[in-house]
Amino acid sequence: MAKIVPAQWVAEQLEKSEITIIDPRRPMKYLAGHLPGALNVPAFKLFGADGRLLNSEELAQFIGRAGIGDAAPPLLLYDSPEGQNAAMLAWVLEYLGRNDVHVMAEFAESWKAKGYEILYKPVEAPPLRLTPRINPTIRADLEAVQPSTEVARDESLKLVDFRSREEFTGAQGIGHDPLGHIPGAVNIVWRELGSPSEGILKSHDALEQMLRLAGIRREDDLVAYCRSGMRASLGYLALREMGYRVRLFDGSYAEWSQAGLPVEK
Repeated sequence: MAKIVPAQWVAEQLEKSEITIIDPRRPMKYLAGHLPGALNVPAFKLFGADGRLLNSEELAQFIGRAGIGDAAPPLLLYDSPEGQNAAMLAWVLEYLGRNDVHVMAEFAESWKAKGYEILYKPVEAPPLRLTPRINPTIRADLEAVQPSTEVARDESLKLVDFRSREEFTGAQGIGHDPLGHIPGAVNIVWRELGSPSEGILKSHDALEQMLRLAGIRREDDLVAYCRSGMRASLGYLALREMGYRVRLFDGSYAEWSQAGLPVEK
């Protein structure tokens, strides 16, 4: 699982040159200032034109072309508010088999405000081979969320919808999606998991209270979803940080609704 680390730890690792820094933001944001040595791997490119996550080989090729190969030192991702870029790429790297992924607790803006070095020239690296070593235990597909009619959904499975409250209740929708949420899901708004001042995630106490109010228990088998996986990846990161058992349903509400499955408000 990805490990949340403070900026001071990142600075120490940079001095030792024992870490691979990855900036998952869009290129314009990257060029406006990035951490020293950071390779730009924009998280939005993890998805195809249809809005679905690329397959495992395509994901590995995309990340490898940025200069991150099998022999890369431990990986460190950072982000700007709200953190979904780093969370999504961290999950993808974990899914592809990397077990040495770190995410900086503070945002890039905080790094700069603390006086740490920021550079502007893009970092070029030769393309490398990243071999997918799939970890299927952290991903949920449609069949896991909605088993066939012959198989009942596991009672311990709990769906956590990380979209906005308006989307969850059906007061607001996106595109042609039916209004509402997957039946039985509980709602935690992804933007409430962290803040510009506190970092990518709030304190453990604040997160624990949020989970308790949502009715989430330690024994639950949790599945995080949003509309296409990006926002839910931050929820996945938070739940893993808190020690809960969770998978990411990257197809999320878009795949559910496209399959014509029922929703509730």
